[in-house]
Amino acid sequence: MTQIDIGGNRKKPNIAVIGNPGGWSSERLADTVARFTGKRLLINMEQIMLDLDRGIVHWNGLDLCTLDAIIIKKIGPYYSPNLLDRLEILHFLESRGVRIFSRPIHILRVLDRLSCTIALRIANIPMPPTCITEDSAAALRQLQEYGEAVLKPLYSTKARGMELIEDHPGAYIQLESFRNNNPILYLQKRVNLQGRDLGIVFLGGEYVATYARKNDTPSWNTTTANGGRYVPYTPDPQTIAIAQRAQALFQLDFTSVDVAETEAGPVVFEVSAFGGFKGLKTACNIDCAQLYLDYVKKRIAS
Repeated sequence: MTQIDIGGNRKKPNIAVIGNPGGWSSERLADTVARFTGKRLLINMEQIMLDLDRGIVHWNGLDLCTLDAIIIKKIGPYYSPNLLDRLEILHFLESRGVRIFSRPIHILRVLDRLSCTIALRIANIPMPPTCITEDSAAALRQLQEYGEAVLKPLYSTKARGMELIEDHPGAYIQLESFRNNNPILYLQKRVNLQGRDLGIVFLGGEYVATYARKNDTPSWNTTTANGGRYVPYTPDPQTIAIAQRAQALFQLDFTSVDVAETEAGPVVFEVSAFGGFKGLKTACNIDCAQLYLDYVKKRIAS
């Protein structure tokens, strides 16, 4: 842990980043932390070993229990139930006194789309109409009411694995095909994005800024992989207030809330387990990595 030098100068804290090597945000955060601490520790969760007998967590010969803090940027390249097990290991590490941002127990509640959705709806956060079922016939009846919907895996980000489905004669076959890899059908009515949805960013529960993902094509999603681009955007106070209520449910240190502004008002799609840096940097020239590090420094010093 952080110690005091004989001369009275405080040593720089040992701070590591959990992230994806090669990932834009993970590498940027690791570089930012390294400039402050003098050590670059970008940890791939695949390389961690938990030794329960000795009560330590190893990574490349380093006992992670000796760290002052860990910042979680990503815990895997893709969302999957396996990440829940990784969070349990990090929860053990936290129990050994290491400060972790965001806390693993808080990330657990948003990693699963269904868990996140239910928490949002219990709190009366406005969302698009959504149906969850294991019954393809029931999903088909709901689709007939929606007209168009998006099928969403329970573990995914950036629209990976999502499918647009319309009420047509082949819809039941599409539902059954999707259910082969997704036993629980998460069906959300398609809303008119008007070519844009928002990433509303929060740090320590406080609003930072907003970027929009804008797509000039008639696509049903605005992801950069599907032709979208990041642009600056200033939402109205009502939209920010709804996003702030949504993220407050989960107590994450850094997150972004995915919001669409519709004719009926703003709706929330999800609260991100980790939040991205690139959108805000590209659209608004805001360095979230530095903001996050400054936030962590204040909290481990208190």
